[in-house]
This record gives sequence, structure tokens and C-alpha cells, in this order.
Amino acid sequence: MNNNTNWLIDSTHSEIAFKVKHMMISTVTGHFEDFHSSAKTNGDDFNGASLNFSAKTASINTKNKDRDAHLKSDDFFNAEKFPEMTFVSKSFSGEKLVGDLTIRDVTKEVTLEAELNGIAVDPYGQTKAGFEIRGEINRKDFNLTWNSITEAGSIVVSDKVKLVVDVQFIKQS
Repeated sequence: MNNNTNWLIDSTHSEIAFKVKHMMISTVTGHFEDFHSSAKTNGDDFNGASLNFSAKTASINTKNKDRDAHLKSDDFFNAEKFPEMTFVSKSFSGEKLVGDLTIRDVTKEVTLEAELNGIAVDPYGQTKAGFEIRGEINRKDFNLTWNSITEAGSIVVSDKVKLVVDVQFIKQS
């Protein structure tokens, strides 16, 4: 019996963030503010769920206008030419979420750690599922290759990017 359940992201209770080392001494955190995600499950069981995600690259926010403008430029996301980054899952089991991540014109398979924090009914009678998703990618794999070296010889922007995604899904009736 097919018991498909659709879930949509609750953007007011979700955060799509990334962390990058700056000059190897501090960490800069950024967020995407315009994103969409949906999931399909068999009943309320997220094992084997399929998940789609997209974020508007122009919605990047690192709390610094000059840096955000640089990130939207062709040195990084080229938000004009590549307005969206996407993730399409291939498998989800236990705590591993595997899927295709597309940034710019590059699609690569990535494996993320995904922990289902639980499913609960809110005061308004909506069923919600909360996830913590963590992972690390090399930005150079996705043609985000800009770099600069400081006078002391350290790299300004690390190649490694940590993904820190906290999402809440709302079960659709």
C-alpha cells in the first residue's frame, strides 16, 4: 500500500547556514534567507524519504554587504547566472543523507549527516518533524575557486565549507 506523506519546510523555524574559516584564525557564518524544501515519506517514517532543497544564491547573508556582494559575484556563486543551488536526495537511512548537490554548473554527490530530532504536534495541531543536517564540502569542487593569500602567507578563505542546516518540516494534509 502506498502511504505517501508530503512535508514542506517551515522556514520560520529553519536555518540554512554555512561556516568558513577566514584567514585560518576565525570562522565566518553565512545564511541563505530564501530557500524551499519538501520531503516525501512513507507515513511518518523518514527512513527512505526523498528530499528536495533549493536556495536562491542572491539571498546569501554574512552580515557584511561588501562580502555578500563578493559572494554573489562570479568569484563565487555568480548569482546572476546561477540563481539557485539545489540538493536532490538519492537515499536517506539511519543518519546518512546522500544526494546530488548542484552549485553553479557543477553537480556532485555528497553525503551529509542527518539526525531526526523527532516528530511532534504543535499547539495548532500541525505535525512537525525536526532535523539537524551537517556536512562538509570543498568549495573548489563546485568552481567556487577565488582565493587570496595574506602577507603572512595564510589563505584568506578556507576550501572547506561546513554546512549547518536545522530544518523543521510541516506534514501536509
